[in-house]
Amino acid sequence: MTSPRRTVLILGANGRFGLAAAQAFAAAGWAVLAQARRPLAEGMPAGARRIDLALPDTEALAAAAAAATVVVHAVNPVYTAWNAEALPLARAGMDLAQRLGATFMLPGNVYNFGESMPPRLTENTPERPSNDKGELRVAIEAEMAARAAQGLRSVVLRAGDFFGGGPGSWMDLVIVKSIAARKLVYPGPLDVPHAWAYLPDLARSFVLLAGRDDLPPVTRLHFPGHTLTGRELLDGLEAAAVEAGMAPGLKRAAFPWPLLRLAAWAVPMWRELLKMSYLWRVPHALDGTAFRQAVGPLPATPLPLALRATLRSLLPVPAGQTAVSSR
Repeated sequence: MTSPRRTVLILGANGRFGLAAAQAFAAAGWAVLAQARRPLAEGMPAGARRIDLALPDTEALAAAAAAATVVVHAVNPVYTAWNAEALPLARAGMDLAQRLGATFMLPGNVYNFGESMPPRLTENTPERPSNDKGELRVAIEAEMAARAAQGLRSVVLRAGDFFGGGPGSWMDLVIVKSIAARKLVYPGPLDVPHAWAYLPDLARSFVLLAGRDDLPPVTRLHFPGHTLTGRELLDGLEAAAVEAGMAPGLKRAAFPWPLLRLAAWAVPMWRELLKMSYLWRVPHALDGTAFRQAVGPLPATPLPLALRATLRSLLPVPAGQTAVSSR
């Protein structure tokens, strides 16, 4: 006798993490409900069913997603709108999960720990946010935990900066943006370790947790991903670029933080980026020991393969060359 197919509702399914989550859940045999106000993004699994309803419309969404046992909150407001939108949207997602009796899952980040964070972050590391973005993250997770008394089961899987899975991150917007002009740009000192999460691996990790019925009502875990100094990352990217057909010897440049500071008064996005610039100066890594103890071996694509796949998703194929292999 086969077990019934499980259903996941992904809020913000057209975003980078939402799309990666939809692909991972579908590949694992889950039925995928994709909440999105626009037509589904390219690469969405063929069997995913779009729900064209706004997140605050809890009653209608709950009726449309009645079969869902897991709600993945992949909603990420525009960076400049976080103060106004992040907490209300998270609350709407929690309300929906409670209405459905579903587990509420959130991709966390390291903002909670602030500029004084130690080099290795565990689930017990004190949360001392340095700014409003970190404070919002702490507030969202605190409300998730408080709602356990009302029956909400919640999971936060904390991860470093995303790469892979298409455009929209530091990787393509800054680091490899000028690779066609034979230049890599790094936002911090080259000898400082920085936490990264290969998005397909992170999404598969969400599937592992979603399939567990024995987790505590309030679960907080860390996804270790790849911890790399700037030099290690750029060396890996250059090796991947050579395999893609580029000649070695790419130039390396620093990100122009001084320019952002000079003009931040006129550019709101630059002001927001400056708040988080410490992440490139302060060494940090996510300890995945508790996660491994909970679920066993974690999805972990070897770094060379992950970087090759990342470049393949971001770069046009040069004339006379084939796409970068993902093997």
